[in-house]
Amino acid sequence: MSVTRSIYVLWLREVKREWREKTRIIASLTTPILWLFIFGTGMRAGKIEGITDYQVFIFPGVIGMTLLFSSIRSGISVIWDKEFGFMKEILVAPVSRSTIILGKAMGGATNAFLQGIIVLVLSPLIGLWLHPVRAVLALPTMFIMALGLECIGLLIGIFLDSLEGFQLIMSFLNMPMFFLSGAIFPLSMAPKALAVAGYIDPLTYGVDALRIILLGNYGILPLWIDLTIVCMFALLMISLCSLALRKKKQ
Repeated sequence: MSVTRSIYVLWLREVKREWREKTRIIASLTTPILWLFIFGTGMRAGKIEGITDYQVFIFPGVIGMTLLFSSIRSGISVIWDKEFGFMKEILVAPVSRSTIILGKAMGGATNAFLQGIIVLVLSPLIGLWLHPVRAVLALPTMFIMALGLECIGLLIGIFLDSLEGFQLIMSFLNMPMFFLSGAIFPLSMAPKALAVAGYIDPLTYGVDALRIILLGNYGILPLWIDLTIVCMFALLMISLCSLALRKKKQ
């Protein structure tokens, strides 16, 4: 089987498995929507320096939240595959570990990406009418973000055999990454220690890139720096996952 065919088969399996569980998709979209319409509306009355519409400001951050939560959660599929023996079948197949990781990562990233698009099309409901070109330009950034974040979940799943342990670590990672990314408040307003932690958070650069692309303002770094870091993070995580899968005995 060719590399392309192998990646496609693994990608298709991940996508089909996710979208067959409609309740899980609805549940995963509930949190971002609540943040956008309830938290965003509640904070709209407040005044944050330099921000004229708080709901619009957090909109790219809510997309980032959707990609983050959906991507890392998808890594649990590795534990399920190990538990039911499917992982052993994949590992004995004549395909490289990198091919396996790419297939699974792209499948999980596609699921998160599609959920991110659902949130993206809700922008008119908060009075944000995106230019079609801006919306289209945001899509590659969203997918690469999802790809890198998906590999975090895969990396955790490779080393863990317990669903409970995975969920514990996922909860430990999700909220700090989200809050430190500048998704709900400008990093310029954060204490120095939190601002430094925010710049270590890879989600920060994805959210910043989406703000620049979608809104045209509120950016803290040049777009090319954001995109470079997002791409480098995705490549790094794919490499780490491939290395971990080679070293880890299933």
